[in-house]
Parts: sequence; C-alpha cells; structure tokens
Amino acid sequence: MAKQVESGKVVQAARSSIPLTVKSFTLPHETEVYLEEILALFLQELGQGRLKDPLAYCLRELAVNAKKANTKRVYFKEKGLDILVSDQYQEGMRNFKQETLDNINHYLDLQKEDGLYIKVIFHTKGGRLNLYVCNNTEITRHEQIRVFDRIARSRAFDSLEEALATVIDDTEGAGLGIVILVLMLKKIGLDEDAFDIDVKNGETVARIVVPMEQVKADNLDMISEKLVQEIDSLPSFPEAIVSLQKKITEPDAEFTEIARMVSADPALTAELLKVVNSAAFMLPKRVDNIMEAVKLVGFRGLTRLLYAYGAQKILGSESKETKTLWEHSYRTAFYAYNLARNVSKNKELLDDVYVGGILHDMGKIIFASTHPEMINRIEMFCRDKGIPTELFEDLSGGLNHAEIGGRIATKWNFPEALVSAIEYHHHPSDCPVEHRDVVYTVYLANVLSDPKHQEFDFDQFDTDVMAQFNIRSHDQLNAIRKRLEARFSQEQDPARNR
Repeated sequence: MAKQVESGKVVQAARSSIPLTVKSFTLPHETEVYLEEILALFLQELGQGRLKDPLAYCLRELAVNAKKANTKRVYFKEKGLDILVSDQYQEGMRNFKQETLDNINHYLDLQKEDGLYIKVIFHTKGGRLNLYVCNNTEITRHEQIRVFDRIARSRAFDSLEEALATVIDDTEGAGLGIVILVLMLKKIGLDEDAFDIDVKNGETVARIVVPMEQVKADNLDMISEKLVQEIDSLPSFPEAIVSLQKKITEPDAEFTEIARMVSADPALTAELLKVVNSAAFMLPKRVDNIMEAVKLVGFRGLTRLLYAYGAQKILGSESKETKTLWEHSYRTAFYAYNLARNVSKNKELLDDVYVGGILHDMGKIIFASTHPEMINRIEMFCRDKGIPTELFEDLSGGLNHAEIGGRIATKWNFPEALVSAIEYHHHPSDCPVEHRDVVYTVYLANVLSDPKHQEFDFDQFDTDVMAQFNIRSHDQLNAIRKRLEARFSQEQDPARNR
C-alpha cells in the first residue's frame, strides 16, 4: 500500500526550515511517487510549482543512481571482487548491468540485509531549497571522476536534443542521465554549480541547490526590512531596567544598591525570586530575601535576566497564543540550563543559555503580541507594493522568524551571544564559532521541548549538535527528553515551592 503524504507536516517543514527525510532500502515505484509528491508540496510552498517536472526528473535520476551504487556494492561482494582494484572493477562491470537486471529482487534483498539505504532530504535554508540524495556506500574516486567528466561534457550541449543525439557511454549510472540532469538545471536557469556530489560521514551525498524565485525572495526581504523598521513603534526598554543595567556595569556597583533597585519593581522582584527558586538552581530551601537572590544569580546573571524581563514587558503576554509561546520559551530555557549544567557541565554557559531559551522565539512572539497596529501597517505595506498576502502569512507562520528575532535583538543592543541564540536556533551550524556552545545548547533545548520534534526522524536533527552532546540515536534523545520533562514537572509542582 502506497504511503500517504502528510501535507501539513511537509508544509511545516518547508516553513520552519526543518529537514524532512525519506529513507528506503529498495526504492520501489511507490516511494518514487511519494518523493515527487513531497517535492511538489515544497515547491508550491516556495512559490516554485513550475519547477516540479524538471526537478522531479533530477531527483529520480539521483535516487536511482544511489540505488544502483548500492546494488553494485552487493554484486561485487557476492562475486568476491574488490571494487577499488582496477582490473577487478573492469571484470565486475562486464556483466553487472545484465545480471542485476535479470535478478534484481535478489540483489535488492542483499542490499536490505546489508543495511544499504537511499535517503532523500528536503530542506529549505537561507532562501534555497536543498535536495540531498544520500546512500551509505562511499563513491569511489574513479566513479566521482566519471560524474565530473559527464558534467564537463554537458557544457558542450545547448539542448537535451543535442545530448541525446550524441553517443555517450551509458554502461554505468553516471552516464547520459547526469548530462541530462545538468541540462535540466540549465533549462530552469541554474548552472552546473547547483549540483554537487561528494562523500560525508560515510555517505555519498548528491545535492541540488534551488534558489527561491527571485521575486519572492526580494519581497520577503522587503517585508523583513519593513518589519524591522516598524520595531521603532514598539516601546523602548523600561527606564528602570536601563538604569539598573547601567548600574550593574559600574566598577563600584554593590549588591545592596542593586538589590534596592530591583526591589523597587515588584514584578522584577517576583521574576528574580521565581528564577532563583526554580528547580534549575536546586537550592535546599526557598529564598525570599532579594539581597540573597541577587548574590545567587550574580551581576552577570541578573543582567541577562533583565533582557528577558524587558522583552516580555514590551512584547506582552496577554493573548492566548502569546502565553503559549512564552510557556514554550520558559520550558526551553529550563531545558537549556539543565543541558549546560548536567550534560555539557559548563557553568560559563548557564546565564546565556537560560536567557537565550527564554528569548529564542522572540520573532514569533512579535506576530502574536499585543501590537496589532504594527501588523496592520505591514499588511497595508504589502497591499501597496502588490506583494501577495501569503508571503506575509509565511513570515507570521514561522518563515524567517529567527532572523527577524535576531535583528530585533540587535536593535535592542542585546549581547552578541543572545543575538546568536535567537537568530540561529534553527540553523546552529551557521552561527559564529565563538557562540557555538550557546547556540547548540538552545537548539537542542528547543528540539527537546517542542512536541512536534518527537515526530521527526533522527537524521533530521543537526548532526554537529548531536555529536557535541554525544547523542547517537532517537532512543538517547528521548531518554534525555523524559528526564528533563520530569524535572520540569517537578518545578511546576506547587507543593515543592510551599
């Protein structure tokens, strides 16, 4: 029975820049159809539906080549031939095509027994759709040279007809199909640099990069710029917070004076005591003295807390949607703090990852906040410029919210580590190296705290982050999630804080 495409999951992946992975051992026809349906949904979401047919050909060509590469490995293994030895390679290739075609089910069964798979990944990132076709047999240098030779040959042709009329050796997977693939990319305005094939982490990875339709990319940039301009309509940080931040940075700042200034703001006092008495601090008894609380969090921790407190004061928390986002943010902050304390065991990260967790979805909260006049002005801007309303809906639905949040944080003079935690929490590998520990921790905390991530395959998560935290499987990830959920539930238990 053919697998049904979950269109909601595909659209969510496209909008939220979450990799969507399909894995197969034998790549039956129904899986090829399934992949094309997913591709169509991604392209539709990105406003590039017209590219479906040529890209579907490219995707199918690469997937079939990946399956052939796996078949070749099990064929050579069964024949007792070494694929890396030139004369044995030539001997094996003499009958490979005919023998495998005559008994394909046998060789597909061998591939499955050996755990050889084909994996296709769809990932929107930085205004591009990345299509990855991977198989877990490494392409040999000889095979890779053949592919690059076919790409070079494609430069001589201006049309598919020319290529088809030219005799090209097609005894292997990297033959005429690759030439046609490159010409297909040319036909839709992409050059040969849009395609690449290489080895990474034991896999052969073929990648096609498809830039967004330029008009849509330009319009999204226009909306983003307009949104950032509209931030001027938001209030500045409360004067009391700005004064307190300045006081903390003075060389002769004293705990007594800082505690007095904090006490002048009952809401800030309550927030500080809430943080100090949370399960994250693991104190033996409840702290109700503001002086003691300030000493416990320290000046640096208090400074970071003020950014979160000020942002929440400005963005509001009255609507149901906004409250839900803040609840997720505080859960993410708790998870991030615990990951830094108990997994990374890096106390230097504690303040930054906690506040980074609180503020990571600031871009989303802008859209759900109690500032409808700002949203109305942006909608009017879109109408005046003739920009389709669905583009604005893409932004409010999640597309680019991390980038927008980062730009707002920069405008409000947040520390660079917090800006990075906000801006790169969906793309941790793109963040500045000096902030990687903070961003990786907030990324993982967000993955663990957001229920929708439980439906993803392990391959969809950032491999560098998983490696840094020594997480090698979904089972390990779930075990960490359950421990953090239990600790968070304990913190929410009113009996604990009586």
